Amino acid sequence: MLTRRLSRIFRPDGHTFIVAIDHGMTEGPVSGLETLAAIIPAIIAGGADAVLTSYGTALRFEQALAPLGMILRIDGSTTSLGSLTPAGSFYSVADALRLGADAVVVSAFPGTPQEELSLRSLAATIAEAHRWGMPVMGEMAPGGFDTGPEFRTPEIVATAARVASELGADWLKLPYTENYQKVVRASFVPVAILGGVKSNDPRMLLSSIHTAIQAGAAGVAMGRNIFQADNPGGMVRAVAAILHAGASVEAALEILRSESSPA
Repeated sequence: MLTRRLSRIFRPDGHTFIVAIDHGMTEGPVSGLETLAAIIPAIIAGGADAVLTSYGTALRFEQALAPLGMILRIDGSTTSLGSLTPAGSFYSVADALRLGADAVVVSAFPGTPQEELSLRSLAATIAEAHRWGMPVMGEMAPGGFDTGPEFRTPEIVATAARVASELGADWLKLPYTENYQKVVRASFVPVAILGGVKSNDPRMLLSSIHTAIQAGAAGVAMGRNIFQADNPGGMVRAVAAILHAGASVEAALEILRSESSPA
């Protein structure tokens, strides 16, 4: 069952393009996701493979999300009104199965006071999920989300990659860093780069994705750089071209420019 479900997320070329739309769990009506009914069709039309989403979105937008692989976030944290401290699992693997999810995701935070708690949560989820034949994406955020460059060195991200691999995650979501070959070599499961904070430089964003794929990354999982883009559908097409058609950065930028040009 792991292989069957993973085939809903990874294409035969071994790559995956995951669009994250779970930000409302902590941030509320985040810009770009106020109207999910508008962004979901753009994601599909652009060529995304899967979405990373919340229980509520999966429940209420079941038909709209049906063409996509679905990765359900079953852990959580406090909202942006609080401290964003990891709080462990909110839902069970059985809940994810009832919603028709193809995989689940849990975050872990090496190098923080919550390190052991979050790693235990990831390990427990993997053990439970594998009893049901459900794949797990391990999202490793050294130092926490949106931390400084001191937690984004190749050595630290590679350590996080190996830890998650050893815990049994089926594939990983990890921050981008230079020398990404070091990260990929450290993991014995596929690695997707985390899209990170909103970038105002499409060339830099697409270049980082291209470099990571050339280094052996299996895909990308990004949110703000899609749903907060000037043209979400165009950005999806540009990224998908790099992932699945081997497009150069210049070719991807041309796709983005053509999508943004007036008819």
